[in-house]
Amino acid sequence: MDPKMTDFSSSVKHKYVKLAYQYLVNHFLTLLLIPIIAYIAVELLQMGPEEILNHLNSLHFDLLHILCSSFLIIFVSTVYFMSKPRTVYLVDYSCYKPPVTCRVPFATFMEHSRLNLKDNPKSVEFQMRILERSGLGEETCLPPAIHYIPPIPTMESARSEAEMVIFTAMDDLFKKTGLKPKDIDILIVNCSLFSPTPSLSAMVINKYKLRSNIKSLNLSGMGCSAGLISVDVARDLLQVHPNSNAVIVSTEIITPNYYQGKERAMLLPNCLFRMGAAAILLSNRRSDRWRAKYKLCHLVRTHKGAEDKSFYCVYEQQDKEGHVGINLSKDLMAIAGDALKSNITTIGPLVLPASEQLLFLTSLIGRKIFNPKWKPYIPDFKMAFEHFCIHAGGRAVIDELQKSLQLSGEHVEASRMTLHRFGNTSSSSLWYELSYIEAKGRMKRGDRVWQIAFGSGFKCNSAVWKCNRTIKSPTEGPWSDCIDRYPVFIPEVVKL
Repeated sequence: MDPKMTDFSSSVKHKYVKLAYQYLVNHFLTLLLIPIIAYIAVELLQMGPEEILNHLNSLHFDLLHILCSSFLIIFVSTVYFMSKPRTVYLVDYSCYKPPVTCRVPFATFMEHSRLNLKDNPKSVEFQMRILERSGLGEETCLPPAIHYIPPIPTMESARSEAEMVIFTAMDDLFKKTGLKPKDIDILIVNCSLFSPTPSLSAMVINKYKLRSNIKSLNLSGMGCSAGLISVDVARDLLQVHPNSNAVIVSTEIITPNYYQGKERAMLLPNCLFRMGAAAILLSNRRSDRWRAKYKLCHLVRTHKGAEDKSFYCVYEQQDKEGHVGINLSKDLMAIAGDALKSNITTIGPLVLPASEQLLFLTSLIGRKIFNPKWKPYIPDFKMAFEHFCIHAGGRAVIDELQKSLQLSGEHVEASRMTLHRFGNTSSSSLWYELSYIEAKGRMKRGDRVWQIAFGSGFKCNSAVWKCNRTIKSPTEGPWSDCIDRYPVFIPEVVKL
C-alpha cells in the first residue's frame, strides 16, 4: 500500500478513536443512567396496575413530614438563588473607526521616519524591516498630531485625540443601545499611557453631563490587557449593585507616546501601535437578557509582576537623550508564553470538557511519577470554544498562540485581519476582532468566545463569553466598508 494512504488511514482511525473516547467520557453519566432507567422501566412493565397501586398505598406520609420537607426545599432553594452570582450581560459595544484623513500607508510612514531620523539611517532601516514583517496593512491610522514633521505631541493635541476617539465610540454606543447618558450607573475608562488631570473618566462625565452619584473609575498603566481588567472590575461592581449597568471605554492615546528617539527597542511600538477605541455596555438587569448579545461566563487574570524579568519586559523609560518611550524586551514572547500557561491552567478546568481534563490529568501524573521527559498534553481548546479573539499585539504574538494552542488559520483569522486593517489598538483590539466575527456572520446562538489579552506587568487575562442570540451581519461598524475584501493574504515579508 502507498505510504501516504497508510498514513491517511491511520490518521482517520486515530481521529475516530479520539471522537469515540470524547463521546464516551463527556456523556458518561448519560450512558450510565440509560441501562438503569431501562431496567426500572422493564420492572414496572412486568408489574400489574394493582401491584403498583399497592406499593404507592404502602407509602405513608404525615402532615409534619410534608411540612418539614417543603420548608427544607424552600430554604435550600432560597439560599442557592441568593448566593448565586448575578449574571452579567454584554448588551452591545461599538468600535471607533478612524477617518481616512488619518490613514498612514507604508510609504507615508517611511517618508516621515526618514525626515524625522535623517541623522540615523540605521534606525530608519530597522523600522522598515519591522514594518515589512509586521502584518499591518496600508489602511492603519495615526492621530493628526503624528502626521506633522516633526510630530507635535502637546497636551492639547493628546486631549483632542482622546475626545475624538472616546466621544465617537460613546455616541455610537448610545445610538445602538438607546441608552441615555443620565442612565449610566457605572463608568470605567482605561487608557494605559495618557493619564491627565482631570481624568479621562471625568472628561466623559463633563461631556455627557452624567449623574453626580455615578460610580466612575479611571485605569492607567495597565497595558493592553486593561480592557478585560475593566470588565472584571465592572463585573464585581455589578454584583453589589443590583439592577444596574456599566459602560466601559477602552483606548490608548498615541499622541503623547510616539517615541522620537533612536533606540531600536523603543522604536518598535511606533511601527505597531495605531489609534482606536471601544465602548462596551454591560448590565445585570434581567430585562436586558433578551436583547443582550453575550453573557459573561468566566474571567481569569494572571499577573507575573513578582518576577523581575516579567516586570521589566514592557517598560516605559527615557533614552540617553531624554526621549520617553516604551522599551520592549527581546524576551517578551517567552514571558508571554509563560503567562499564558499559568492562565490556561486556571481557566482550563472551568471550560474544558471532561475528556480533555482527563487526558491532561493523566499526562500530568505520568510526567510527575513515571517520566518527566514525557511530552505534556496540550488540551484541545477548540472543543471548548467556537471563536478566539487573541490580542492583536503583533504578528509574533498571534503566531505563538496559534502554535501553542494548536489553532487553525480560521481560528486566528479575526486577530490577523484586525492587525492588518487597524494595527495594534491596544486594549480595544479584542472588540475589533469580535466585530470582525460578527461582520462575517459567524456568530450563532450558543457559540462560546475566548478573549485573550496580554499587557505590561506582565499580565495575561482571559474572558469567556457565550452568545445569547444569533447575530446578523451589521450594516454599520468598523468593518462595514471593507469586510467583503477580507480575509486577505498577508505575505511573510512586504517589500518596501
